[in-house]
Amino acid sequence: MKDIRLRNTLTRERDVFCPRQQGKVGLYVCGPTVYDHAHLGHARVYVVFDTLVRFLRSRGLEVTYVRNITDLDDKIIARAKQNAQDWSELAGRYTESFHEDMASLGVLAPTHEPRATDNIPEMIEIIERLIVKNLAYVVEGDVYYEVQAFERYGRLSGRNLDQMRAGARVNIDTRLRHPADFALWKSARPHEPSWPSPWGPGRPGWHIECSAMSLKYLGMDFDIHGGGMDLIFPHHENEIAQSEGASGQPFCRVFVHNGFVNVNREKMSKSLGNFFLVRQVFEHGHPEAVRLFLLGTHYHAPIDLKVDLDEEGHVLGFPQIAEAQKRIAYYQETVEKLEESARGQKGDPPDAASELCRSFDDDFDAALADDLNTAMAIGRLNDFLRAANDLLGKGGGLGKKQRGPAAALALRSIRLAAGTLGILSIAPEEFFSSQRTRAMAKLGITEKDVEDRLEARRAARASKDWAAADAIRDELLAMGIDIRDAGDKTSWRAR
Repeated sequence: MKDIRLRNTLTRERDVFCPRQQGKVGLYVCGPTVYDHAHLGHARVYVVFDTLVRFLRSRGLEVTYVRNITDLDDKIIARAKQNAQDWSELAGRYTESFHEDMASLGVLAPTHEPRATDNIPEMIEIIERLIVKNLAYVVEGDVYYEVQAFERYGRLSGRNLDQMRAGARVNIDTRLRHPADFALWKSARPHEPSWPSPWGPGRPGWHIECSAMSLKYLGMDFDIHGGGMDLIFPHHENEIAQSEGASGQPFCRVFVHNGFVNVNREKMSKSLGNFFLVRQVFEHGHPEAVRLFLLGTHYHAPIDLKVDLDEEGHVLGFPQIAEAQKRIAYYQETVEKLEESARGQKGDPPDAASELCRSFDDDFDAALADDLNTAMAIGRLNDFLRAANDLLGKGGGLGKKQRGPAAALALRSIRLAAGTLGILSIAPEEFFSSQRTRAMAKLGITEKDVEDRLEARRAARASKDWAAADAIRDELLAMGIDIRDAGDKTSWRAR
């Protein structure tokens, strides 16, 4: 197997990945701030790192995956006030919503999912150490990190402290020793949650929580820290300063960051009105199609989501997700055919099938080992499905007794690859049933409407009234219903 290489933001190189402890990997990914439903940018982050976890485990590595929940933040407090709601209830509701969306996308639950409010004592302990080491200072109950006191500040983002000072806003807090100094602890404000501390009641700043929780569950010098590119500065830069400043040890070996999601070539944002929640996108495509779309571009590159709108600006659909849905349907149809061929068949697969599957397994693994190149891995899967269909077809050169074992071997390779990509998690019949329900609702017809017409067609075929049978078939096609005759059986699917 090829060495695993990952693009390391810290070194700006595609480094060979060498875990701290042989056979084990510690991975920390910054989780959501739960003040709203998850959007498509969130989906990309967690689908990417879920796929990385799946791939590392497919290599036999034991992965401890930590993904936190920020359940206390200025945005949460502001949204709770706006809704006249308790902040903790709001955070709990959107945490549950986040879990629902991630489950729909096939994102596995992390090994640990700590919440910020459950780890405040650990945050206070780190802040105390930073004060003792003269890396932090107290001002009127607030505690700030002094960036000038940490020599390596800016090495992750490549930013220069002098440039930060020159670019600082004029309304910067005059109590700060440098414009880039950031809050470790915020003194209590009226009608806001607070906890006791050596500096008076208050609550932690945002950056300190990830230092505390990664240290608690993974220790210093853990293997991989992940998140979106927007977290490189200041969040991850500040995590390094806090963690290494308090411990005197390296914080993390590899930083991996995924690119942004753009919409019609513009950055996705609420202010531009091109902001899409995950559950809004699900209305236009199966969650597995959304996942496949997100993995169809290399994680480091931006994704440009195309949106079709009507004259009034209402969403008509997402063409790329519609295409991904067709691809998922093709995968499922292939699996269905292979399952039928393999059912009840025994024996050794022919050499041609063994070589085809072995070559695909190696190529698929190599694509993901090359900086988690999911786009290339999906391409390898597409090529393999075409080759498998050709080999197992009537012109593939295999005898009838050879096709069953060959199909079983191909199914094994498909399922291993699909499991790593996090797709095809449901049986074909379940997938097509869900698609049928969705399509029927859009077409404005019922299953009974279709079955009644099919029954009339069967009667026409039985009486050899081929013209009537063809007319019913054409009517169904016009309605958006595809039918397939196999002997005396007829199956159908809604487009």
